[in-house]
Amino acid sequence: MTTDLVRYGVIGTGMMGIEHIENIAHLDGAIVTAIADTDAGSRAAGVRAAGDGVAVFDDHRRLLDEADVDAVVIATPNHTHADVLGDVLDREHLHVLVEKPLCTTVADCCRVVAAAARTPDRVAWMGLEYRYMPPTTALLDEVRSGTVGDVRMVAIREHRFPFLVKVGNWNRFTRNTGGTLVEKCCHFFDLMNLVVGARPVRVMASGAQDVNHLDESYDGEVPDILDNAYVIVEYEGGARAMLDLCMFAEATANEQELVVVGDRGKVEALVTHGVLRTGRRSDGWLQVHERPVTSESIRHQGLHHGASYLEHVDFVDAIRTGRAPAVTLTDGLWAVAVGEAAHRSIDEQRPVLLTEVVGA
Repeated sequence: MTTDLVRYGVIGTGMMGIEHIENIAHLDGAIVTAIADTDAGSRAAGVRAAGDGVAVFDDHRRLLDEADVDAVVIATPNHTHADVLGDVLDREHLHVLVEKPLCTTVADCCRVVAAAARTPDRVAWMGLEYRYMPPTTALLDEVRSGTVGDVRMVAIREHRFPFLVKVGNWNRFTRNTGGTLVEKCCHFFDLMNLVVGARPVRVMASGAQDVNHLDESYDGEVPDILDNAYVIVEYEGGARAMLDLCMFAEATANEQELVVVGDRGKVEALVTHGVLRTGRRSDGWLQVHERPVTSESIRHQGLHHGASYLEHVDFVDAIRTGRAPAVTLTDGLWAVAVGEAAHRSIDEQRPVLLTEVVGA
């Protein structure tokens, strides 16, 4: 596609769908021309965000067949991703960005990855916007430039607030989300995979639902989503990574922290504070350099420190130039695979090989 204007359709106009609409509004040469959602309240919110001229559908398939769009964003509930994405991939002319997680199971992820491979000329983009948070991007740049040397350890901590309320409370149940370690933490497993640059081979996890949502009931059913966990991931080549997740820790100064250590040094990103720290062993004991990290190119901060905006800038550029997506559906598959293995490790109280989840 060579035209300057990229016409978006947004499928799913709940919280994240609105986030995407607001980011697209700040892009040069991009417009939301159509929205779709099965919920009337969400459709109304989508119209308020996109403007009165937007085409409105209550079925995503009608949007795909009738709307004038070049690309679609899928921001529907997790358990619908496989079917909605399958319908999008059946329309060979459409580019697509699908929100995390790719699907709620590895089996569904494999199915949509195979379907996307049949039309390689389209841009099929995995929405893992945490890669685009400025402190995280700065950390990735330091790792790639050799600051830490050979990566041996990665540690990610997210101490945050509980899950937000979603339409129909779909996110209160593992059968809809894939589980907390798929729904929320696929972002972090993707960053681990990216930083290490190798395939994960084994996962060991411990987690539970100890505090959140225990006093809630929906149609007589109590939510079953984990609210805290430790996850260790081992990689080909011997590197290892750890996630420390707590979702009843909103009384915190810094929600997300990423640390990478190699044989030459250490780099850490305090994401919420927008700070990067680097230390090289050759500089001597306790010699740490700290600097603030910002991005002047962010036009809309949104819910993710401007990361969703920067993600869309990259997505639209890929559409216009015909280059391959920077974040692929295969990246999404492996992030889900680590989360699924972590849940199995907790349920069965044992280490889990990735070959048990993805296959040899």
